[in-house]
Amino acid sequence: MRPVKITENVWWVGVVDWDLRDFHGYETEKGSTYNAYLVKGNDKTVLFDTVKADYTDKFIHNLKQVIDPEKIDYIVSNHSEMDHTGALPEVIKLVKPEKVFMTRKAEEVIKGHFHGLDWPIETVDKTGDLDIGGKTIRFIPTPMLHWPESMASYIPEEGMLISNDIFGQHWATSERYDDEVAQGELYWQAAKYYANIFNGVSNAMKRFLDKLKTETKDLKYLMVDHGLIWRKDIPGILNKYDQWAEQRTGNKAVVVYGTMWGSTGKMARAITSGLVEEGISVKECDLKITHRSDVITEILEAGAVVVGSSVLNKGILPIVGDFLTYMKGLIPRGRIGAAFGSYGWNDGALKVLSETMAEAKMEVLDNPEFANWVPTHDDLKRCFELGKRVGKGLKERL
Repeated sequence: MRPVKITENVWWVGVVDWDLRDFHGYETEKGSTYNAYLVKGNDKTVLFDTVKADYTDKFIHNLKQVIDPEKIDYIVSNHSEMDHTGALPEVIKLVKPEKVFMTRKAEEVIKGHFHGLDWPIETVDKTGDLDIGGKTIRFIPTPMLHWPESMASYIPEEGMLISNDIFGQHWATSERYDDEVAQGELYWQAAKYYANIFNGVSNAMKRFLDKLKTETKDLKYLMVDHGLIWRKDIPGILNKYDQWAEQRTGNKAVVVYGTMWGSTGKMARAITSGLVEEGISVKECDLKITHRSDVITEILEAGAVVVGSSVLNKGILPIVGDFLTYMKGLIPRGRIGAAFGSYGWNDGALKVLSETMAEAKMEVLDNPEFANWVPTHDDLKRCFELGKRVGKGLKERL
């Protein structure tokens, strides 16, 4: 795609990756974009971020359609992850910038990525302003969002926050703005991005959102590093981030499981019925057909999570172990948790379900429901009651 002129002196010069399907375990079923921005001041021209190494040639081609790259004075690296810095070595060779701005932590990361570099790096250690002639760049460190070296860049004269990964979506589109696409899909992709990237660092996100209110005003653009630029519904996505960062959940439960010969699946359906009986909105997810990253997205606004597995080789099913490991890293704290499962000759492995949910900072109910071989009518009745018990606990919270 060609560069897109956003305002008189600001361009999107990124690339669209239509083919990306996995982002370190997060299923990106609709691809992604690697956004980069060119900003012209009266005195200096600044490039914000680059792209994944695979797209270096296309990125340089996009730059050349807007400017002679050697006329770029500064490069700002808001985030050091390789999807934003992969092209940086080649771009620096071409541009020969006066300065490359990044945090001190980012300098450590960059030197770890690109050994032996000799770049004119100037480190940013705290919030501060850079005058480029008629425009100001205010650097806002955003540690642990979602790496320790990250920062955002605010241009008050344009009402723009170049926010690195914050507020993004993994979604490849020909459109560039939030008001040009279906809003339901936009917010699903934004929720999926938060759930799979930021949920584990929600405390840091709360601090950033508080700081954003004091450091910025009259925001007109949220210039994300992935997906659609926000220009219409900025209040909407800010409100959602407030909700997600606060871990505010609703009248919803997720029942997620793996089943070998169907016994655990029968139990899951009984638990779902018990939850519905209590008036709880339920999403039931069989891990054989529902990707871990979609389950995590469902959990984002759910107040309860019920996890089940069959026993295999003295352990739980691999797909359930995979999910639990992934979920634990994202710390869905404060949800009600409950466990269930089926077994043959030994039920000992199933205790890992409750233990891992507790490690993920959930409030796990006692007395999980385990059934020997194929569940009996009484087993399923107990599962139904487990669903009701979770539902009642959730309603009491609400």
